Amino acid sequence: MTGPDDTTTTERESDAHGPENLRLPSWRRESLRTTFWVVPTLLIVVACLLFILTFELDLAAYHHHLTLPWWVRTGSADAGRQVLIGIAAAIITTVGVVFSITILALTLASQQFGPRMLRNFIRDPGNQMTLGVFVGTFVYSVLVLGSITTLPGGDFVPHLSITVSEALLLVDVAVLVYFIHHIAKTIQLPEVIATIARDLNRAIDAEFPRHVGDHEEAERVSSVTDELTEALTVRGAEVTARQSGYLQYVSYGQLVDIAENLDAVIRLAHRPGHFVVANRPLATVWPAGAAGQVAAALDKAHVTGPHRTLTQDPVFAIDQLVEIAIRALSPAVNDTFTALTCIDWLSAGLSEISSRILEEGVYRGRSGKIRLIEFDPSYGRMVNRAVDKVRQAARGMPAVLIRLIDALAHVAENTTTERQRGVLARQAEMIMRSAEADVTERNDLADIRRRYDRFLEAASGPTTGRPRAVVPGR
Repeated sequence: MTGPDDTTTTERESDAHGPENLRLPSWRRESLRTTFWVVPTLLIVVACLLFILTFELDLAAYHHHLTLPWWVRTGSADAGRQVLIGIAAAIITTVGVVFSITILALTLASQQFGPRMLRNFIRDPGNQMTLGVFVGTFVYSVLVLGSITTLPGGDFVPHLSITVSEALLLVDVAVLVYFIHHIAKTIQLPEVIATIARDLNRAIDAEFPRHVGDHEEAERVSSVTDELTEALTVRGAEVTARQSGYLQYVSYGQLVDIAENLDAVIRLAHRPGHFVVANRPLATVWPAGAAGQVAAALDKAHVTGPHRTLTQDPVFAIDQLVEIAIRALSPAVNDTFTALTCIDWLSAGLSEISSRILEEGVYRGRSGKIRLIEFDPSYGRMVNRAVDKVRQAARGMPAVLIRLIDALAHVAENTTTERQRGVLARQAEMIMRSAEADVTERNDLADIRRRYDRFLEAASGPTTGRPRAVVPGR
């Protein structure tokens, strides 16, 4: 994996009224979040610091420099050892058994929800905190157990530390109850789908901030950008990728600084989420003489890996919802209601995307000149990824086809341009043709036609970008 250096904020030409500064989410944050060692390591450090504190207080009490409170446990060294051994053994056994059973349950659940279920389990802060609390308690108890020794004045028994160990044990019991409740809630299908939908909304907010202004003017600016890109393509030099993998992060700020220093322009050929093939074009550079220096910089400004992440890639969350939907529609599962739930959340995400401006990103350097042009985040691509596979899997299923058309009508009510409505109309037409070819029951087909007519009515209204009345029959 390759990683970028720290980036700085750069100006982005989004639209005439949009924000000029753009900060992108850090790939490092996502990388650390999807591990099971960061939070437990931090809590182990906290446990060690807590042991140092309580040990010093116990030493002060042993030398009669401090009087411990009445509630501190007292007893012999052997009694203290037995208590600490029992706590440590119980905690480490609980961790092994509980997490083993949990992984088994999640593995079975992932067969229905998709293999990404396990990755979401690792990303969950509650699961990481649970493991950290258990491991931290175990480490603390072992440290306290090792501190019981014989000194010239007699046996040293860390009474305060033993009492804190018992208190941590009670905390662990509460955390265990929470963990069981949390896992039982997490593997429920509606919760899984809602969690992915929340991830989609966060990714949309991070990648496509809200803009205030004339959307048609933004389209005109985007068209000018397309013309500029087409004109530059003839004179540029291609930079190829050094390794294959999914593009996980692009350090736009760093690339703008590089292009500014070289007085060059860079046009990226991929967005995060695309699969990059080694020795295939990664970017185009003008002038051609700057390609060599830009190639070395691109290796540091791009992060590639074996899987996709939500960082800078909202389509990944769309794909996860689609995966659950088509699994539910498979003959082996045949869970229509799960597919309908996924369609509802997909319509909510597409409605949110429809209210944003997804023009091609143009980044300017300190001199005000265009330095970086990123790959167009196509609205049509997002809609097609959300609808195509579900429509294909739902052939001959009137309930799913009706919900798809209703979802498109809901999205159409939130569109801001005629281009967006054309993308939705294309999908609605394909759904209608599929229904006419595969639905044999006349009444079902009549219901689908009525929903299609309602979609046409919703899609023919003014492009205000504000929701109107909810489509009847939803």
